[in-house]
Amino acid sequence: MKEKTAAAFDRTREMASNAAHKVENATERAGAKTARVASDGTITAKVKAGLVTDPVLKGMEINVDTEGGVVMLSGFVESKAEADKAMQVAKGVDGVTNVKSAIKVK
Repeated sequence: MKEKTAAAFDRTREMASNAAHKVENATERAGAKTARVASDGTITAKVKAGLVTDPVLKGMEINVDTEGGVVMLSGFVESKAEADKAMQVAKGVDGVTNVKSAIKVK
C-alpha cells in the first residue's frame, strides 16, 4: 500500500510541477505581449508628437497606428514631399522597425 501511495504522490507532484511550468510560460508570454503593446503605444505617441511639431506637417491630419514596431501612416497631405517627410519623421523614432504609408496626396 505504501508503494501505491508513494507512486500516486510522485505522479501528483509531477503533474503539479508541469502545471506550474505551463502557468509560468503563459505568464511570460502575456508579459511580453503587454510590453509590446505598451511599446507600440509609446511609438505611436512619439511619431504623432514628431508629426505635430514638424513645421511642414503640423497642420496635416495624418493617422498613426503601430503594431510590433511597424508604423502605418494614413491620411491626406498636400504634396509628395509632405508624405515623404512624414515617413522620415516616423523612421526617426526609436523602436520603429518599419514604416508603411497609405498617405494620399490631395
